[in-house]
Amino acid sequence: MTKQQPLLGFLFALTTAMAWGSLPLALKQVVAIMDAKTIVWYRFVVATISLFILLICTNNLPKFRQFNRNYVIWTIVGVLGLAANFFLFSTSLNYIEPSIAQIFIHLSSFGMLVLGVFLFKEKLGLHQKLGLIILIIGLVLFFNDRFVLFFSLNASIIGILLSVGAALIWVAYGLAQKVMLRSFTSQQILLLMYFGCAIVFTPSVELSQVFALTPFAWGCFIYCCLNTMIGYGAYAEALNRWDVSKVSVVLTLVPLFTILFSHIAHAIDPKDFANPQLNTVSYIGAFVVVLGASLSAIGHKLFKGKK
Repeated sequence: MTKQQPLLGFLFALTTAMAWGSLPLALKQVVAIMDAKTIVWYRFVVATISLFILLICTNNLPKFRQFNRNYVIWTIVGVLGLAANFFLFSTSLNYIEPSIAQIFIHLSSFGMLVLGVFLFKEKLGLHQKLGLIILIIGLVLFFNDRFVLFFSLNASIIGILLSVGAALIWVAYGLAQKVMLRSFTSQQILLLMYFGCAIVFTPSVELSQVFALTPFAWGCFIYCCLNTMIGYGAYAEALNRWDVSKVSVVLTLVPLFTILFSHIAHAIDPKDFANPQLNTVSYIGAFVVVLGASLSAIGHKLFKGKK
């Protein structure tokens, strides 16, 4: 752990939030031409190669002696969780807009909290309970004019279920990372996960699909591949320079960045980027969702000693 560098930590965390917030806009352009499995495979391969080179240069590759049967099992759990997360989220963009898909991202954090209680006997603090309630209220407000989506079998509900599934299945990766951090660095864990995920999708990849991309879609595709390195790389650097709770608060802004970038992209290129169809209450709901996630991350400073 390097010494605290709040400004750099904030900038790296902000970079991560902006990278993750902008990703679904680019992904949506690519999934219209390529299938999700092939896109995800390319993203994992690029990330694996890049991180492998970095760890070689820093002499920080994971060692065989670090592994035991327990870590092998957790590596498999993490790989399956991360692979499913990437695939389900990418697929959801075939059915719903980025601003809707991204609003569920914080369900993964609360999924981690719940499983932490059952698996690691952690206690759920008052601030986390309130945060979850506020997040649910925010989701209700966000979908205030779209409740019909949840009660009808259509493309939108499929996209919503895929997005929710992506957020919840990510918990498997989160738990695996939590356990493996006892013996591995975050970058070593990411290398193992990226490589494993690339192997998972290799049997079903169709490499030739990239040749069907238009020049514009090619640009989006390249950004999707680079985004994995940028987002997770900046995230690791942020955690290395700033408090985890503060980094987590910045990352709660991801859905808001998605909404903001959707508006900007639509203003610049309305032909390729749809305008978010959100009313005033939906915007308020998005902010309430962020508030709930933020309270869960740093609320312990407001409710010290309370459970």
